[in-house]
Amino acid sequence: MYKLLKTCGRAKRGEFHTPHGVIQTPVFMNVGTIAAIKGALSTEDLERVKCQVELSNTYHLHVRPGDEIIKKLGGLHKFMVWDKPILTDSGGFQVFSLTTLRKITEEGVYFSSHVDGRKIFMGPEESMRIQSNLGSTIAMAFDECIGIPAERTYVENSVARTTRWLERCKKEMARLNSLDDTINKQQMLFGINQGATYEDIRIEHAKRIAEMDLDGYAIGGLAVGESHAEMYHIIEEVVPYLPQNKPTYLMGVGTPENILEAVERGVDFFDCVLPSRNGRHAHVYTNAGKLNLMNAKYELDERPIDETCTCPACSRYSRAYIRHLFKAKEMLAMRLCVLHNLHFFNTMMEEIRQAMDEDRFPEYKKQKLEGFRRNGM
Repeated sequence: MYKLLKTCGRAKRGEFHTPHGVIQTPVFMNVGTIAAIKGALSTEDLERVKCQVELSNTYHLHVRPGDEIIKKLGGLHKFMVWDKPILTDSGGFQVFSLTTLRKITEEGVYFSSHVDGRKIFMGPEESMRIQSNLGSTIAMAFDECIGIPAERTYVENSVARTTRWLERCKKEMARLNSLDDTINKQQMLFGINQGATYEDIRIEHAKRIAEMDLDGYAIGGLAVGESHAEMYHIIEEVVPYLPQNKPTYLMGVGTPENILEAVERGVDFFDCVLPSRNGRHAHVYTNAGKLNLMNAKYELDERPIDETCTCPACSRYSRAYIRHLFKAKEMLAMRLCVLHNLHFFNTMMEEIRQAMDEDRFPEYKKQKLEGFRRNGM
């Protein structure tokens, strides 16, 4: 159940009650694709950096170690020792990224594993069964993520098929949640809005899926080739047609600036690999912009990554030391930077929620963006 606590224009401040705890929104979900955060972070680390929701991927866990194995071991929460909410992506984006290895039909998608080349079929029912085996808190509906730009006719046909797939997902989840051996009988389902950059297709699709009374709604198929201006425009057009009393999730986005802009437009769930990916390459986020710790100017810099940060890395280590670790190819360098970046994102979301509670989100957003742009974040 989603409880809307406050609005500021279109921006929403809420609480999402789930079988694995209450999620305070807006929220950034920390991406652990294969049930682990890249950069050698443990679930204890996720607690330290204020993670509310961990995100794992259906396709990757189906390929390795196998969703049936995870079910035999008690489900994903027990497997990775995490008792807070988990969202599982349906695998639709991975199908999109495997363009040369796939064949899309009305039944689903045939494709080859990126690990060993074996043939795999995944449709709405298969995706729901895999996610049910994983026992995640929130399951994403199986959809087709459309590359941008795309021809209108293709987009129309794809969106219509995605809608039919969503109906099948809802029916299959209801069946699975009723079975005696289902790990999480209260598993929730989020539908996904698609339509590339055609606002009229997006709006009609949003209206259609809103009628299905799902647990939440995502905007998919953005940040895949369009400009930031185009992305913001689509969000502005679509959000008013999605239920305000349900969570709105912008998939795969983004940078701190993207998040602030999307919150203002009514989005309250986010995920992105950028914090961990950039951290593994010495790129770290601060309130004064993004830094590249490999730069020579940090060789003798005794300051923490961000002097305003209280994360485990900033509490003890200097920029100079972390730079040395990267130069020496020590894994600790990646770990410290990923810890910092996730803490930075989660703290920013905490600040957004507080600013909304205190009716000062516009001022907070303006101040935050000005700080980022000083160093070109």
